[in-house]
Amino acid sequence: MTTPTHSADWKTAPTRHVEAAGTRFAYRRLGPDAGVPVVLLNHWGANLDNFDPHIVEGLAAARPVYALDYRGIGASGGAAPLSVAEMARDTIATIRALGMTSFDLIGFSLGGFVAQQILLDAPDLVRRAILAGTGPAGGKGIERVGPVSWPLIIKGLITFRDPKFYLFFTSSAAGKHAAKAFLARLKERTRDRDKAVSLRAFLRQLKAIKAWGEQALQPLDAIDKPVLVANGDHDIMVPSENSSNLARRIPGAQLVLYPDAGHGGIFQYHDAFVTKAKAFLGA
Repeated sequence: MTTPTHSADWKTAPTRHVEAAGTRFAYRRLGPDAGVPVVLLNHWGANLDNFDPHIVEGLAAARPVYALDYRGIGASGGAAPLSVAEMARDTIATIRALGMTSFDLIGFSLGGFVAQQILLDAPDLVRRAILAGTGPAGGKGIERVGPVSWPLIIKGLITFRDPKFYLFFTSSAAGKHAAKAFLARLKERTRDRDKAVSLRAFLRQLKAIKAWGEQALQPLDAIDKPVLVANGDHDIMVPSENSSNLARRIPGAQLVLYPDAGHGGIFQYHDAFVTKAKAFLGA
């Protein structure tokens, strides 16, 4: 079998597909063939074009990086799952179908919920994990992501801004500057963009998020892999105290809270985050 050539940058990385769990999943791959792969899982309503190019390219400088679409999202087939547990099962099946037997995992927001479930369900597969802008099952305020988000989503429509401008960043000068820079990076890719996320999939994912916020606490003390928890110190979507909660409950976990930053703290501090992530994953 001929090994496909891999793009040098996120703007031109082709969208590929793999069959797993009875569905065709979309993904993109960047970086060299050698090294422990890094798997990226994204937020509510995010397709492949919502991964931060700076972070993907920074990680892919020395490692193979795989960014995945969930079932029912972007160019992936099927209907978006109504539970985080099902998203985790899909992701595990996708990773196995791609031939990975050991990988590092980075989950942002909803992706961090899924990453926690994978750490509990398939610990043999995960070497190290980074949980960013996220929180534990039953975490404070997670069941209210919808009520918190809708007014700012509507504000985005009224002001002709991407809602992430308000949802992911603080309203300080630094926050607004970071928001504009991040949203500009998401538009760098102009060809072969992913399929837009449907309102139905968006709402189904929100149900899964609400269910995660309402479910029983999980035995996070059973996680025996190195974990880095990262967030902004002013996250209004998944309140920042959830990150402290995660770091406290997962044995040996490291915690980084970026100052004057919101849910998208890793995007605001993308240089610092890439440096930290590479050091942590390379340890």
